[in-house]
Amino acid sequence: MELTALDFQQARVKQVLFKSRLRSVLYGVREAEPSLFTLQDNPLGQWLNAVLKPQYGQRPEVLGIERLIRQTLDTGQALVRQHQRGEMEQARAGLEQIERLATEIDQLLTSVERNG
Repeated sequence: MELTALDFQQARVKQVLFKSRLRSVLYGVREAEPSLFTLQDNPLGQWLNAVLKPQYGQRPEVLGIERLIRQTLDTGQALVRQHQRGEMEQARAGLEQIERLATEIDQLLTSVERNG
C-alpha cells in the first residue's frame, strides 16, 4: 500500500517532537531520558522501521534518512553531555546542527514522498 501525505506528515511531526524534547532538556525543563537517543525508542526511528523501510527500504534516500536520524540522535546526546558539563550556551547553540540535520531529513522525506 502506498504511503500517503499524512504518513509523511506524521514523520515530520515526530521530528518536531524530538527537537522540542531536546530543546526542553537543554533549557532545563526536563531531564534527558536515555531512550531519547536510541533509534529503536525514537518516534521517528520507529516510524522509519515500521512504515518507511517496509515500503521503500531499497531507496537510497531511506538509507540517508536512517543515517541522518542516527547523526541527529548522536549530536543531541553530545549536546546534552555538553549541557551537563555546564556548557549551557554552547549546547544551546548546537541546536543549529540539529536544525540542519532536520532540514536534510525533510528533503529526503520529500524526495521519497514525491517519487514514491
